[in-house]
Amino acid sequence: MSTKGRRLFSREFKLEAVRLATEGGKPITHVARDLDIKPAVLHSWMRQQRRKPDEAFPGNGNLSASDEEIRRLRRELARVSEERDILKKATAFFAKESR
Repeated sequence: MSTKGRRLFSREFKLEAVRLATEGGKPITHVARDLDIKPAVLHSWMRQQRRKPDEAFPGNGNLSASDEEIRRLRRELARVSEERDILKKATAFFAKESR
């Protein structure tokens, strides 16, 4: 049983690891072993770098621009839905009162 927790790597470390794997001329498994990470982790980092080079590895708690926009829109939707529900209840209340 391993006592190691999940290790965290900086953006710079990930970028350098991807660079070594793509430009170093060594097999990915060797690069991963040299950096003491699993080859699957390195492959994952390479995929992330290929998909969105400018937004890859935003860091702990940092979101990409599109993810931040989604978060903002969800908060706004929740606020507007709450306002709508309050107005519905108020309308029903005043409709009862006017009878």
